[in-house]
Amino acid sequence: MSTADFLKQIEEQRRLEKQITWEGSFKDYLEVVRSNPKVANLAHARMYDMITTAGVKEDADTGLKHYEFFLSELYGMERTLQQLVQEYFAPAARRLDVRKRILLLVGPVGGGKSTLVTMLKRGLEQYSKTEEGGSFAIKDCPMHEDPLHLVPEELRAEFKRQFNVYIEGDLCPVCQWKLKHEWNEKTDSVPVVRVRFSERERIGIGTFKPSDPKSQDVSELTGSVNLNLLTQIGVESDPRVYNFDGELNKANRGMMEFIEMLKADKRFLYELNTVAGEQMIKIGRFSLIYTDVVVVAHTNEYEYNAYFSNKENEAMIDRMFVVKVPYNLKVSEEVKIYEKLIHQSQWSDDTEDLSEVHIAPHALKVAAMFATLSRLKPPKKSGLSLMAKMKLYDGERQVGDWDQRHVKELHDEYSDEGMNGVSPRFILNRLSAALMKGRKTITPIDVLRSIRDGLTEYTSNEEERKKLLSFLDDVRKEYDEMIKKEVQRFFVYSYEEAAHSLLENYLDNVDAYCNKTKVKDPITSEEIDPDEKLMRSIEEQIGVSENAKREFREGILRSVASLARRGSRFAIGSDERLREAVERKLFADLKDIVKITTSARTPDPDQLGKINDVVERMVREGGYNAESANEALRYVGTLLNR
Repeated sequence: MSTADFLKQIEEQRRLEKQITWEGSFKDYLEVVRSNPKVANLAHARMYDMITTAGVKEDADTGLKHYEFFLSELYGMERTLQQLVQEYFAPAARRLDVRKRILLLVGPVGGGKSTLVTMLKRGLEQYSKTEEGGSFAIKDCPMHEDPLHLVPEELRAEFKRQFNVYIEGDLCPVCQWKLKHEWNEKTDSVPVVRVRFSERERIGIGTFKPSDPKSQDVSELTGSVNLNLLTQIGVESDPRVYNFDGELNKANRGMMEFIEMLKADKRFLYELNTVAGEQMIKIGRFSLIYTDVVVVAHTNEYEYNAYFSNKENEAMIDRMFVVKVPYNLKVSEEVKIYEKLIHQSQWSDDTEDLSEVHIAPHALKVAAMFATLSRLKPPKKSGLSLMAKMKLYDGERQVGDWDQRHVKELHDEYSDEGMNGVSPRFILNRLSAALMKGRKTITPIDVLRSIRDGLTEYTSNEEERKKLLSFLDDVRKEYDEMIKKEVQRFFVYSYEEAAHSLLENYLDNVDAYCNKTKVKDPITSEEIDPDEKLMRSIEEQIGVSENAKREFREGILRSVASLARRGSRFAIGSDERLREAVERKLFADLKDIVKITTSARTPDPDQLGKINDVVERMVREGGYNAESANEALRYVGTLLNR
């Protein structure tokens, strides 16, 4: 893209922003409200609409709702997000009492609390630029006040009847003064503008972080006196001498993030108590000032447990709505987290960029499996291993005698599952450590070794370290089976002719068996009985019992006939179970060849050709590069030679 083209994009962006600029009188604004009542939504309703208008899908298996608003950044948090939206924002949007609570997110470090809050803030900024999410305020009001506060209390019931809009709150001190002294009580001509929420410009979004209680003042939340103007005007209760620029003032109509809330001095929490319970800010020399703000706080579990166990904090605790944000418990979603963090990674000029290094297939998965196992709690049901539980959580339909019907029951066994364990940050640190060794490729074994090397620094607790090492061993065993099956498939593909021949032979014998006919010997052409040994050698690969063989064979013949009627030929991939059976049988027959070709120091030309065929296919279809494919083949060779 040329410089000129990029400058045109900037101009276009400016033009789009100007399109949503609006300014008029209060009279004009009433027409806007009549045509689109949502512009007068209270803060909780605005945020609920922001989330739900992005799209909601329901999982048919679990019944959980997936909110598309969060999908680009948050993974494996469906239960947390459902509680957040359905139990907090939905009733709060309907003005139920839950809106008078501080939303407190509690969870382990690196669990996604900050990301969730950032998404809400950025979402509000974008939503306020849309037609549906537009918000209007009295011009130059320091609190971006709802113009409908100009409607007298006595007329609000009639306004509700005519406009179907509920009005809550009163004019701030500044607007009260202006209405009387600048606008001469002429409500219809009060200037109104459309506002765009912005954290940077402190419009509708505020952020507060506690620091040294000795130097930090409550004015950061509620504003302060302007001493220069005070000397000119001389009256401290005159709104013109007060800077209504605290975070609660500026966050009015939107949301305020309170970082590490429970570390704050009690003075700040008392202010929040009033805001949450009464929706009012108390400032000296002024009456209570209405504020419409969603306060979203977050803290770690240690601070939360310490605070909630103290009886002195009961009044404040009563004003909180707690949503626990545990670690993700799905392996596939954990991989997405790593991919996102890798994509966002930035490295200095003298190091490699992680996004430019080839990460071999399964490398992130083995890390995700290890992290997930560390977060799970042992199943109370006998006969179910932690590994099996992990697979069920990740969506596998059937694991032994267990299936997806048991997942909700397993989740219900522990209310705090996922609140402890290895964080994504630790895993990214270990991926970085593997990268720093100067390699251009990171394999699953590299990742497992790096994690093992990092456990000594991760914990000084010997019992915990042994537990984590056992998880690494379990993951290694799982990977061994995974990579053997994968290499098996690629080797079988390189022997496509042999696989096709084996399938055709099996189908001929099954046809003869089911129809009680003979099979023609390919060499002598004599009529012979179906080869039961051949058929069973294939069927046993996928656990088809002696008693079930007839039903299985008849099912295969029906599939062959069905495809033939549609003009198609039954192929190696036409039946998933039979495909697996043929692959396993062929691989078992080829195992000695695989051992030789993957472990020979100086393979002969024919062996080398086979290896190259497999490598090329792994690169072309499996997401490998040449280096990681060759390493995977060598690794499988060592497994088969044990």
